[in-house]
Amino acid sequence: MVQPTPDHFAGLEHLATAIVLLDDNRRVVYVNPGAEIIFAFSATQIVGQSISDVFPNCDILMMAVNNAIKQQSPFREHEFTISTLRHQSYAVTCTVTPIDSPAASIILEFQPMDAQLRIAREERMLIQQQANAELLRNLAHEIRNPLGGLRGAAQLLEHELPSPSLREYTQVIIKEADRLQALMDRLLLPHRVPKYQPTNIHEVLERVRSLILAESPQTVMIKRDYDLSLPELIGDREKLIQAVLNIARNAVQAMQSHKTPNSQITLRTRAERQVTLARKRYRVAIKLEIIDNGPGIPADIRDRIFYPLVSGSEGGSGLGLTLAQTFITQHHGMIECNSEPGNTCFTILLPIETSAIKSGGLAQ
Repeated sequence: MVQPTPDHFAGLEHLATAIVLLDDNRRVVYVNPGAEIIFAFSATQIVGQSISDVFPNCDILMMAVNNAIKQQSPFREHEFTISTLRHQSYAVTCTVTPIDSPAASIILEFQPMDAQLRIAREERMLIQQQANAELLRNLAHEIRNPLGGLRGAAQLLEHELPSPSLREYTQVIIKEADRLQALMDRLLLPHRVPKYQPTNIHEVLERVRSLILAESPQTVMIKRDYDLSLPELIGDREKLIQAVLNIARNAVQAMQSHKTPNSQITLRTRAERQVTLARKRYRVAIKLEIIDNGPGIPADIRDRIFYPLVSGSEGGSGLGLTLAQTFITQHHGMIECNSEPGNTCFTILLPIETSAIKSGGLAQ
């Protein structure tokens, strides 16, 4: 067999799935970056090793390799568990394909089940988000017209009342109409066309931090854990600020209502490599985490927190997280949440590459 060179495998470098190539003796000749990330090993550690040593005690994988070689056709094994030399276990689906190449004889293509579940969850969230946006837009338009008439009628009535003391009732109507009008404006806000420009994610976070501290100077501490080497992304600065601010405000309100001792929010940024978002692979994305030590999200609404009008706090509009999800989706990003008492973490992934934005490919 020909000694493989990097040129032999150039086309595999950017695949989203984990690729391992074997020679005739079932020894590893190549591992792509996706496999290194998923299985937490480096190519230098395993190239040259037998696949049975890389994934020890995995009879299912060995049987799949044997079947593919025997039949000289692709063989797919669904949803089984493999372990590495570090005793880390992974649920995967694997396709074994014999190939006629001077550099390799067998391709192993692994798809982690958690990645597949995540893609499916993203698709469900995108469909739900689109349905939410349509519902909110229609609701806002239906309410705005009669609301304006109600307010106008209250103003006219106020001028006709014989006693000034009665005007406090018309003022209640006017003020409540104004409050509902502001709510309708918030419902329609996400549909403003984003203004994309180079944006520093840490400037976004510092703006959110200053706003939160101004609103709650004595009740919450904000810890910063930034990776200052992160590059700028192309985004709508105001919408990103609003998305993060909505999440942080929810955290503050929850901690205040439950009188959480030593209330703290952590803003953390990191680089995330080889990320798949909305079925597109990105080499680098910004990973932003908003973590609080509050009471956690109630279990009965945990799966519905991004739906409109779902709120865990009394008097809440239930729109903050819906808007946050909309704004992040407009940046081809993703937002998800893990919560338990004492630790709630919202994770936002934002791709750095700008090709989708420049081509007009982002959701408007």
